[in-house]
Amino acid sequence: MPPPGVCMSIMRERHKKEGVGSLANPEKHSNQDFQQLTQYCLARGVRYIDEMFPPDHNSIGDGLLSPDNMGRVVWLRPAKMVQYPDFVVDGLSRFDFGQGMVGDCWFLASIGALTFQKHILEQVVPLNQSFKEDYCGIFHFRFWRFGRWVDVVIDDKLPTVDGRLIFVHSKTPNEFWPALLEKAYAKVCGSYADMNLGTPAEAMMDFTGGVHITFKLTDAPPNLWDLLFRAVQSKSLMGCNTPQGETSANTVAPNGLVRGHAYTVTGVKQVMSQGRPVNLIRLFNPWGRGEWKGGWSDKSSMWQTVSPDDRKMCLSVKEDGEFWMTMEDFCRHFTDVTICCMCPDFLDGSSKGLWTHSLHDGRWVAGTTAGGCMNFPDCFWTNPQYRVKIEGLDRDCSETQGDNNMLVSLMQKPDKRNRRLVKSLHIGINIFEVPAQFKGQRGKFPAVFFNNNVPVAQTKNYLNARTVVVFSRLKPGEYLIVPSAFNPNETASFILSILSKVETHIHENSNDQDIVEIPKPMPTHNRADMDNKQTLFRQYSDQFEEVDAEQLQRILHETLLQGYAKKTQGFSLESCRSMVALMDTSITGKLNSSEFLHLWRKVTVYKDIFLRSDVNRSGMLSLSQLRNAIMAAGVRLSDGLLNLIALRYGGSSGNISLESFISLVLRVDRMAKIFRQLNEGGAISLRDNEWMYITMYA
Repeated sequence: MPPPGVCMSIMRERHKKEGVGSLANPEKHSNQDFQQLTQYCLARGVRYIDEMFPPDHNSIGDGLLSPDNMGRVVWLRPAKMVQYPDFVVDGLSRFDFGQGMVGDCWFLASIGALTFQKHILEQVVPLNQSFKEDYCGIFHFRFWRFGRWVDVVIDDKLPTVDGRLIFVHSKTPNEFWPALLEKAYAKVCGSYADMNLGTPAEAMMDFTGGVHITFKLTDAPPNLWDLLFRAVQSKSLMGCNTPQGETSANTVAPNGLVRGHAYTVTGVKQVMSQGRPVNLIRLFNPWGRGEWKGGWSDKSSMWQTVSPDDRKMCLSVKEDGEFWMTMEDFCRHFTDVTICCMCPDFLDGSSKGLWTHSLHDGRWVAGTTAGGCMNFPDCFWTNPQYRVKIEGLDRDCSETQGDNNMLVSLMQKPDKRNRRLVKSLHIGINIFEVPAQFKGQRGKFPAVFFNNNVPVAQTKNYLNARTVVVFSRLKPGEYLIVPSAFNPNETASFILSILSKVETHIHENSNDQDIVEIPKPMPTHNRADMDNKQTLFRQYSDQFEEVDAEQLQRILHETLLQGYAKKTQGFSLESCRSMVALMDTSITGKLNSSEFLHLWRKVTVYKDIFLRSDVNRSGMLSLSQLRNAIMAAGVRLSDGLLNLIALRYGGSSGNISLESFISLVLRVDRMAKIFRQLNEGGAISLRDNEWMYITMYA
């Protein structure tokens, strides 16, 4: 039986700190260990079959093939298709493969770019695999998926019709690395159908774990040519897209370009033509055929105007899908270009100075931390906040530092197994400078801060994209980075990535307020009130002057909930047992008089807080009301704990009932005291409030 969900989350965080998920120690996708599975198959003399991505129609997915074609699919191992299969034949090249029936030109365009960077390619495609030595039908590949490297195991059964591969295929019949790589990526996406439609930026990031910047060519920077030239020099991956045609089909325009199609940028070069410089860009169609027919195409007369050396170096008159065009034509006929790299040196033209990189996992949860954009001033402040302190420039790079020194990237993380089911939000980033009067502020900055301060850097628009980026120059000082979705109350996970060429200290802002007690409302203490509580206790207690969970349940229902019963389902017996366990310092399973009075004082205060927080008198607290109610009860929680509370105690509507609120705050109050005492005594071995996370979600 696997560990509970929150325990698994804590284990993953620990493993991450211990290096699991790094390139040197990738996480095992679907918990499949390539080495162990290989040894198992070799020892038993069997061919591997992947039960997690089986060779059947589910792995192909819905809507990709017609029912007739689906019925004709046969999954074959390479040895059943050719006599002598090979993993790689004469090296890996962009000319090795052609696209099949999946609309994954974006993925194949990225593979085309990947073949130029051998050191990156070998990270993704382990080349020590073959169909000869120790072959047992198992292969593996590595991808960077949302903050961690994963090792993906597959079998080598591939979908065919009439003995031919129906998806990506190699132009050399006995070469199979492209088809196996595509199958591994289909596995992490959910199916082959889940690879239909996408952008090169997505796959290029999954190949590198780097950062990417996309330039819209209708609003291209004036130095775009220089950026592309430097990107080639810095061994970046580059891809681009043509505009969509009248339909979603990939139709070919009269100029030879495919509409709604992804291409690889494979080179840039400046040549002298008729006495003037011409900036050329080389592109590759992942179909492996179909080329540009305009100026500087393979058969263009413009090639006769350049030097013989340039013509020999650049011109290749073949129908191989690769061609040249001018920078002006490129900007005219393509919509965008994406550059993906390990570090953004190409942006400022300097390789001096070291870029530092930090990665932060976060989550927007409806009602607690999903505050929307600045159009919603009452709740924008509830979004996750990241405090950044920027020191002076490093001496080695201060003299050559360009205009910008910090790149902030926000990536949405999917909550669905299948890529096509993922609902993307419109997301954006706002960066605020922290003025002097707020530098001593602990915890989340309140709404008043955002009402009186404007961002010093931000994304131009909120985009429905997997990743958005802000690249800016920030002077030394303190800043607040706020990632958000456009609309409030939209739940999603994200990764915030920060690259800086300056010394930078970053932390998630709400972590400053993990279990911080604040003054809470105090119950009134007078003799008459004390006598009433004593009388109440004696009325329900047993002959030994104690109350158990069942007696406590009666007291709560008949007194605390009096006049409120129509708005609540009442306290469950399990909740009452939990209360007894929390307050039972004498370890008898019951509450004596002093323990009961201590509990009763707390629950009456918590009820009063609940009623004051329930401004619309609905009998329930919304999650936004919950934050204020918890603070009024005397505790500040981090965003992480608040999100867990919403999941653990909120109903299907996300709202919190009176009895859930009392149970929740009582547990927080008691556990905070216990853990603080244990921590002071050095008795806690769990880290970073892990005890609290487990207790809150138990």
